[in-house]
Amino acid sequence: METHLDGGIHINSIYVIGHKQPDTDSICSVIGYAELQNSEDANKGARTYIPARCGEVNPETAFALETFTVEAPVYIESVEPNVADIPFIDTRCAQKDLPTVDVAAMMDQYDMRNMPITDDQGVLLGLVSEYGLARAYVTRQRMEQLSIGPIRLDVLEQILSAQVVVAADEQLEGKVYTAIDALHVTLSRLTANDVAIVGDNEPTQLALISAGVAALIIADGAPVGDRVIKAARAQGVSVLATALDAFGVGKMIHLSLPASMVMETDIPIVSREDSLEYAKTQISTSKFRTACVTAEGGTFLGMLSRTTLMQEIQKSVVLLDHNEAAQAVDGIENADIVEIIDHHRLGVISTLRPIRFINEPVGSTSTIITTMFVARGRTPSRSTAGLLLCGILSDTLVLRMSTTTDEDRKAVTYLSGLLDIDPQDLGTRLIEKGMALEGLPIAELLSRDTKHYDLFGKTLLIGQVMVPSFAFTSQHADEIHAELAAQRRAHKVDFAITLFTSVFENASEVFAAGDELALQKLELCPQPKLLENVMSRKKDFLPHIGQLVRTL
Repeated sequence: METHLDGGIHINSIYVIGHKQPDTDSICSVIGYAELQNSEDANKGARTYIPARCGEVNPETAFALETFTVEAPVYIESVEPNVADIPFIDTRCAQKDLPTVDVAAMMDQYDMRNMPITDDQGVLLGLVSEYGLARAYVTRQRMEQLSIGPIRLDVLEQILSAQVVVAADEQLEGKVYTAIDALHVTLSRLTANDVAIVGDNEPTQLALISAGVAALIIADGAPVGDRVIKAARAQGVSVLATALDAFGVGKMIHLSLPASMVMETDIPIVSREDSLEYAKTQISTSKFRTACVTAEGGTFLGMLSRTTLMQEIQKSVVLLDHNEAAQAVDGIENADIVEIIDHHRLGVISTLRPIRFINEPVGSTSTIITTMFVARGRTPSRSTAGLLLCGILSDTLVLRMSTTTDEDRKAVTYLSGLLDIDPQDLGTRLIEKGMALEGLPIAELLSRDTKHYDLFGKTLLIGQVMVPSFAFTSQHADEIHAELAAQRRAHKVDFAITLFTSVFENASEVFAAGDELALQKLELCPQPKLLENVMSRKKDFLPHIGQLVRTL
C-alpha cells in the first residue's frame, strides 16, 4: 500500500508566495490570487493554490487582516523539497507480535527487503530485514536452546501445517526439546511449560505426556494412536500432528518467534520536515538502504528507499510582488516556478521552461489581481475585496504615490463599491498603523521592509520606513547610522540604505552606510539626504540611485 504522507504540502498544491519581509500588498495579493485560482479551478480536479508568506506580518498588515477577519497566509521558511513533499510512500508494516514466518511471507509477497515493525499503537519499534533474517537463521554459529511463544495453539497449527489432535491450553510459551537423546535425559529436562517433538514411537509419546509437558508435537506424519489421545486429554497436554520432520518442526518453531524478537532497532529515522538531501544521506549510509518516517511520538508514517527518492520532487510556486531571486523565499532555486505576477523592475529569476509572467507598471500587485477578478467575471469575497483594497492603498500611500496609475484608482473605486466603505478613511487608518514607531527597536524597524538589489556589479540593501514626520529621524539619527553599518556587515552588501518617507511632507530622508567616497559619488552625503517628491522606492529612488551606481 502506498499513500501520500499526510501533513505535508500535497503534490497537487501550489504555493502563492510574496517576497521576504512581506508588506501589506504582498500578503493581500497572495490571498486574493489564491482565492481567484481556486474558484476558477473548482470542480475540475485541478491543483489547490495555498497563500503563503516567508516573513513576519507587520503591524499595518495585521490591522488589515484583523479588519477583514482573515488569517495570515501559512508561514514557509523554505521551498526546498522535504520528506513531506514525496507524493507516495510505502506505509506497509507489521505488528510486533506477528510471527516472523508471517513477516517473511509478507516481505516475499510484496517484494520488500525490509519490513517496519510497530506496536499496537502504530509506534515504530524496529525493522525486520532480509539481512537480519539471514543472520538470525542461516549464519548463526552457536545454536541456543530452542524456545517457543508466547504463541497461540491455532497459530502454531498454521505454521507447522499441522492438525490439532488434542487441544489443552490455548497459548504456549516455553522451551522446545526434540526427543533424540535417551528418554530419561529428555524427561529430566522437561517442565510443565515445555514442548516436546517426537516421532513414530508411542511409548516415548506416552512417557512425555505422563511427564506433564505443555504440548507434544508428533512429526514425520506419524500416526497418533487412541491411547496417546486419551492420555493427553487426561493430562491436559495438547497434541499436534504434522508431516514435517523434527528438523523442519524446529526450524518453523524458530520462525514462529514474534517479529519483536528478531527485529533490529538501529534504523535511520527521518521526519516529515527533514530535507530530501538529509533523507538521501541517511539512506545511502544505512546498511538497510532505507529510512523510516515517523511523526511526533514515534508514530510510523512510512518507509523511504533509494527508489522512492529517484523521482524528481519539487514544490510548485507562484511568485507575487517580486521577480528577483534575492527577494524570494529560501530554496527557490530548487522549486518549480509556474507563474510570476509583479509590478516591479525585471529581476534575475530564471526558469527551465516557459511560464506566464505578468508584469504591469501599476501601483500594486493587488491592483493586478483585482483586474484579473474583473476580467474573468468573478467577484472576490468580501474579506478578499477588503484585503485587496488595503494592498492598493498601502502600496500607493492612499493613491498619493508617484507610482499610482488610473488602473489603481479604478480598482479602488471597484473594491470600495463592493464594500461600501470610504477608501480614504480605511487608507488613513491603515497607514497610521504602519507608522506606529514608538517603542520599536531601530534594528527591527530598519529590517521590516528591506529588499536586496544587484545593480551594475554592486549589491544594495534598500529599506523603507514610513514616518509621520522627519522629527523621528532627527531624534534617532545616531542609532540609524549604527544599525545601517551593522546591516551592511551582516548582509555583506556594498551599501545599506534606508528611506524614511513622510506621506504628509511628500519627501524622503535617506540614510546610507558604505564606502565614504562611494557615498559621495552617489550624492548621499551629508546625511540624512532630503529628497523632495521621492515617495516610491521602486519608481522614484531605485532608477535614480541605479544611474549613479552605474558610474562607480
